[in-house]
Amino acid sequence: MHWTRSAAVGLVSGAVGVAAMTVGEKVEQRCTGRPDSFVPARTLRRLRGLPDTNRLSRKANLGMHVGQAILLGTLRGVMAGAGLRGPWASAMFLVVRLTNDQTLENATGVGAPPWTWPRDEVVVDVLHKAVYAGTTGAVADALAARWGPGPGQVHARRRTGSVHDVGPP
Repeated sequence: MHWTRSAAVGLVSGAVGVAAMTVGEKVEQRCTGRPDSFVPARTLRRLRGLPDTNRLSRKANLGMHVGQAILLGTLRGVMAGAGLRGPWASAMFLVVRLTNDQTLENATGVGAPPWTWPRDEVVVDVLHKAVYAGTTGAVADALAARWGPGPGQVHARRRTGSVHDVGPP
């Protein structure tokens, strides 16, 4: 596996994934009337040690929203390069994306645990992040497949069937 190539695949994949998520969010907002969330901008301000303000920049909000997604995409690219591909890998990545957001938002005091949110807000957040994870995964998987199976896939082919405690080949 080439780590650098896999990470680069992830950057591209994360960019495509965040574009799909953002389009989905804008369509949903038009349908529901839900306003923009400035949680990313508030989280970024807190991470940078800046005071809270009522003037939150749309640029900072978009920068944090897009920046996190592209940076996290590197992990999905590495996953695909290692042979972790398909819906299961994208589901694992969805959990990483949700965990990343919640850790930063809760650690900075900007957010609250999602189990304290209204259910409709949880559903909207998870659906948008699922679009991101699925799109990022599909792109990463397709790009990684150009270089053949990953080490994990090669190992799995050597050990057919479900085998308990399979060690290295």
